Amino acid sequence: MDLGLRGKHALVCGASKGLGFACADALAAEGVDVVIVARGAEALEKAAAGLRARHGRRVVAVATDITKPEGRKAALDAVARLGDLDILVNNAGGPPPGNFRDWDRDTWLAALDANMLTPIELIKATVDGMIARKWGRIINITSGAVKAPIDVLGLSNGARSGLTGFIAGLAREVAQHGVTVNNLLPGPFNTDRLYKTMEGAAQKTNLTVDEVAQRRAAQNPSRRFGDPAEFGATCAFLCSRQAAYITAQNILLDGGAYPGTF
Repeated sequence: MDLGLRGKHALVCGASKGLGFACADALAAEGVDVVIVARGAEALEKAAAGLRARHGRRVVAVATDITKPEGRKAALDAVARLGDLDILVNNAGGPPPGNFRDWDRDTWLAALDANMLTPIELIKATVDGMIARKWGRIINITSGAVKAPIDVLGLSNGARSGLTGFIAGLAREVAQHGVTVNNLLPGPFNTDRLYKTMEGAAQKTNLTVDEVAQRRAAQNPSRRFGDPAEFGATCAFLCSRQAAYITAQNILLDGGAYPGTF
């Protein structure tokens, strides 16, 4: 299937590895020129080189802190050198787990800044251009915890749910202009972040990380973790011309773990 994306330009945040990289990879495979952003320069440059080699597209790596105004400017300036921004993929690592009694105001503000306010600032900087050109795709990578909150992830539950509420209104405002806005809600995917969380569980239970992983995968209806490539392919489809009538949606990718009907 030709997704109709060849020649488009995308900005993908948190794209040096994991789900962000998978989205950049899937978009580049469809002929999209991509600006990828992350804080770690070495990993980001390696990711960019791999994308260029595989797909032959223009891939620009911008090592910066996207939560800072100067970081956002650097990323958007890089996109401008390629052309108009057609696709924005917002992505940031989740805040640490813990007990809300231990979190002070600064901790909350850091979570809100990374997982709610920064995506909104990037949307604010780019959506009017998409509206003027009558085409645009905005994807926000949030979390399955938006659908089924996890008690120790209160910071993520709060910040990402706030973004979700904002998007629900925005998406319906801009739909008439050919701009779609959707959220992707990942469950457990085979990423470094997942294994880091399982390292903590292994230490508490005197199990190996592999044993923890096997047990957790067995609890999923699919009996496995998600492949990041599956996530990236979903992102690319939501950006496609075929998905032009899909907007204001929260797409859950969790192997069937969420037990609800809706």
